[in-house]
Order: sequence, then structure tokens, then C-alpha cells
Amino acid sequence: MIKTFKEISELSEYAARAFIEIANKSIQERGRFLAALSGGSTPMRLYELLGNQYQNKVNWSNVHFFWGDERCVPIDDAGNSYGQTKKVLFDKINIPKENIHRILSELEPDLAARKYADTLSLFTIPPFAWLRLDLALLGMGDDGHTASLFPNSRTHIDSPTLAVKASYQNRPANRVTLTPKVLNGSRNIVFLVTGKAKAETLKRVISGNYMPAELPAQRITPEDGNLIWLIDEEAGSLL
Repeated sequence: MIKTFKEISELSEYAARAFIEIANKSIQERGRFLAALSGGSTPMRLYELLGNQYQNKVNWSNVHFFWGDERCVPIDDAGNSYGQTKKVLFDKINIPKENIHRILSELEPDLAARKYADTLSLFTIPPFAWLRLDLALLGMGDDGHTASLFPNSRTHIDSPTLAVKASYQNRPANRVTLTPKVLNGSRNIVFLVTGKAKAETLKRVISGNYMPAELPAQRITPEDGNLIWLIDEEAGSLL
């Protein structure tokens, strides 16, 4: 499903209401809500809404937060997704600290990836080999990457997490990411995509030839779940 909005504030309002609906349904049906968050600037308005306007719409004690990916930098670094989300969301809601499962970004990527995989294993319910997320929030770069699955990275990955150590856009990339093994098992996957710079790539990802090596966002195809694209008019201008 693709839903287009005039601009990011309208998109974020819709995303917040969808988040609340999915969360409350998950808690009602299974007693908990497992959500993986995305970093970057686009979802921050959503997190601000959840932390302020909608902070009493979810029983946060039944919510567990994870991350789709993370940069291996200190928490107070501007590029650290957990640190940025903490300011606008976690510090504003009544959630137990043990329900926030951050990637240990102070560690080297290999060790951080292994420890994150151990955390995910605590939430596994057979017959699934990994935890099954109720919601995975994802973004898309103007090169087609999502989470930290970059163009020309491996397409077949058997592990739930992956250490990413490579040069990306002429700078080192030391990160940990969830892999399609976990993401594609989610009950709901929601992409948030904004901006004219992403219009051409979004068109290729959604309606172009299947090129998962070149366009990693095409690797996200839920096995038994909903795939939802929330985009603004600029990002969707070529669809």
C-alpha cells in the first residue's frame, strides 16, 4: 500500500495514529508490542508526536523498542539514533528502561552485532527462528539503501544482525543492522520517505526492475505481513 501526503507533518500525524493502532492491537492480542525504530531526520516528527501529543495513547509498559540499525558512535553523538530518539520520545513517556533494547554502539561493530543478536533471541517464539516484530519502521536513502543495507552489499544473509564495516559515500561506515531475515518476518513494515531527492529512486524501487543488489530497499518483502509506504508529494512525484 502507498499513501501520499502533502508534506511531512501530515505524514507524521498519520504515522503516529497508525503506530498507536498497531501497538494497541498487538498488546490486546499478544500482550506486548515489539517495534524496531529507524534513525534519521524523517521519523523524528513521528517520535515527537508520540512523546508529547500522544504519550498517553499506549500502555508503554507493554512496549519493547529495538532498532533497524545504528551507527557505532557514542550515545551523545548527533549520528546516534538511540541518543536522538531518547531526547524526543523515551524521556517523555512512562516506559521501563529494560524495555528499550538499544544496539551497544560503544562497541566495535562485530561485537555489537553479536550482542544484539543475543538480545533478539530472548524474544523468539517458535516456529520463528528470530523474533517477530509487530512493526518495523524503515527509511530509504536516495541511493536505495534501507537500514544499513547498502547498494552492492551481500543479498543473502543468514544471520539476524550484521556488522557493517565499509566505506560508504566516501566515509567510513561502522554500523550494525538488522537483516532481511528479521525485517521480512515483521507483521507490519512501514517505510517513511520524503523529499524530491528520493523521487527517482523511489520510482525504481516500487515500479522498476527487481535489482536487490543495487536497490536494497527492494529486499524488503514481508513473508506474511503488511508493507506500507508513507511518502510525501515530492518523493512520490514520479510515481
